[in-house]
Amino acid sequence: MLLMREPSFSRRTFLALPAGARASALDRRDLVSRHNPVLRAADPRSPLSVGNGEFAFTADITGLQTFPGLYERSLPLCTQSQWAWHSFSIPAGLNPSQLRLEMFDTYGRKVGYATSAKGQEVLFNWMRENPHRLNLARIGLLVDGRAPAPAEVAGIEQKLDLWTGTLESRFQLLGSPVTVITACHPERDALAVSVRSPLATAGRLSVAFDFPYGSPGMNASDWTNPQRHATRIVVQSGRELSLERRLDADRYFVRLAWEGEARAQKPGEHRLVLAGRRLEFACEFSPAKPAAPAVSAAALRKAGAAHWNRFWSTGGAIDLAGSTDRRAEELERRIVLSQYLTAIQCAGSAPPQETGLTCNSWYGKFHLEMHWWHAAHFAVWGRTPLVERSLGWYARILAVAREKASRQGYRGVRWPKMTDLEGRDSPSPVGEMLIWQQPHPITLAELCYRSHPNRETLQRYRDLVLHSAEFMAGFAVEREGRCVLGPPVIPAQENHPPRETWNPTFELAYWRQALGVAQTWRERLGLPREAKWDDVRSRLSPLPVKDGVYLAHENCPQTYTERNRDHPSMLGAFGVLDGAGVDRETMRRTLNKVMREWRWAETWGWDFPMVAMTAARLGEPRMAVDALFIDSPKNTWLPNGHNWQRANLPLYLPGNGGLLYAVAMMAAAWEGFPESTWKARWEGLRAEVA
Repeated sequence: MLLMREPSFSRRTFLALPAGARASALDRRDLVSRHNPVLRAADPRSPLSVGNGEFAFTADITGLQTFPGLYERSLPLCTQSQWAWHSFSIPAGLNPSQLRLEMFDTYGRKVGYATSAKGQEVLFNWMRENPHRLNLARIGLLVDGRAPAPAEVAGIEQKLDLWTGTLESRFQLLGSPVTVITACHPERDALAVSVRSPLATAGRLSVAFDFPYGSPGMNASDWTNPQRHATRIVVQSGRELSLERRLDADRYFVRLAWEGEARAQKPGEHRLVLAGRRLEFACEFSPAKPAAPAVSAAALRKAGAAHWNRFWSTGGAIDLAGSTDRRAEELERRIVLSQYLTAIQCAGSAPPQETGLTCNSWYGKFHLEMHWWHAAHFAVWGRTPLVERSLGWYARILAVAREKASRQGYRGVRWPKMTDLEGRDSPSPVGEMLIWQQPHPITLAELCYRSHPNRETLQRYRDLVLHSAEFMAGFAVEREGRCVLGPPVIPAQENHPPRETWNPTFELAYWRQALGVAQTWRERLGLPREAKWDDVRSRLSPLPVKDGVYLAHENCPQTYTERNRDHPSMLGAFGVLDGAGVDRETMRRTLNKVMREWRWAETWGWDFPMVAMTAARLGEPRMAVDALFIDSPKNTWLPNGHNWQRANLPLYLPGNGGLLYAVAMMAAAWEGFPESTWKARWEGLRAEVA
């Protein structure tokens, strides 16, 4: 039962940011505030969220979730937490251990992978869809006891004040002014809401709390099966009420505390209504009965504002004011909003799903190959504690990852791809064959060590680094005097058949870099170098080249014709990575060829900052900036700062994280901005960690 289980490591370190930064040379408040999102009409693709890394609430133009139907087909309005997951009961007679593996030849040795659903579709799909993240509640306004219609709202003026983390929504409802203030507590899964209006004073406004059954869908909600879950009041006294929610084997609690002479009633099986002439409340969600006293709405807003003031006043900042390039203001907007979004969506106690805590993608599960893109930038921006929160999760699943490696005949740990809090891999024809998530814990641990190089850091991440490297060294197979990766393997560029793929460029470079870092960790720990790791690293196949450019992998001469879509991942070998084994001029030719011949409409949001990093490392600043603005549907940036990808992936946080890493390195480490048209002032960046 996942829902009730708390992580064994600390969930709450969001405030553990540098407290004593030097006086800022930049006017940070002005820099941040000039990019406060402001909406004057409902934008179903671009609702605004408040959150704290563990919990997030996404609101419509009322500051609540009054009009879910407007957003359902674009970006559903959800309330989500890191701990909030749900599982359907497994179909009778089935057990995950019954899943049949597809056997792949690995140089004469058969290795099984969960890649085929044939003949076991029910079990295969159940394992993919369970557990799934849960929408904890829908909170919306009622007028005269009914849900208002969107046409009854006018005069919209909604602003997210980034400096305080406060969402202020002003509008006219039935001709009367309404102001709703929404904020999130920095350390608790709690929301504060204040509603001011003559309609409230007249007793015509109320707030409804509706609770759905679980669903693996994008909205994480099933409103059609009320009989499959239960909502009951467990405490009601004075100005406080607590609910217990049960869904199959899972449960959680909701505590509501309000001000003034309001009253809470339960008029429906899964509905709670708060009514009164003053509507000011705090609503808190928890996997167990909350032990701490309820927080007031005023105290919550104060704590939130203090946190965001510290957040923006410390860590890194980039100011592009004074640049003459017409794109500078938009790039600065993306940078500021990406800092906010990754802080509330990606800074939790486990790696985030690609849509964070906004709505479900891939059933709410997270993809570990994306963890670097979600989190590495925190260290570069001087906010290392925020990457450490999720890096600690790997220690929790170490035994699961070790068992997976052992089952396949390897030593060390093999990290899953598409997974949940327990580290269980989801069957997939693609995900099971990926390997580029394997070095991520080594790289992220090294970023942490560069930020605070001490024995405590070494001991904390020792097992992650050494056991990851042990698997990597064993995965590389010796053939004809060299070490090869695959087959079977699917590279970061996922459109390659696993049985026909070996020695992908990016993965070769990543193996070489990460094994070198792991050896350095052994030396720092006072351990001897591991001879096998040095041997594998020295004999890894050279990066594959044809006609003077790098290929996707050694068996892919058609890289720039049939395969010139999805990620141009070969560029990451010198940009994302430090270039171990890379020839600069070959990479320069590769970059130019990619820019000419890649199908940019068929890429993903992190590809554009990846290209920018390669260009900047190569000393091509104009190309670096141009890469950030490549014309592609996947490079769409919405008013709320989200990187839109497609209808069923309405936001993509790896794009935000990738942008932050790229621009930090462009500003502080490489020649990334053309001096003739760009004025990039920065402070607090830690370029030495790259």
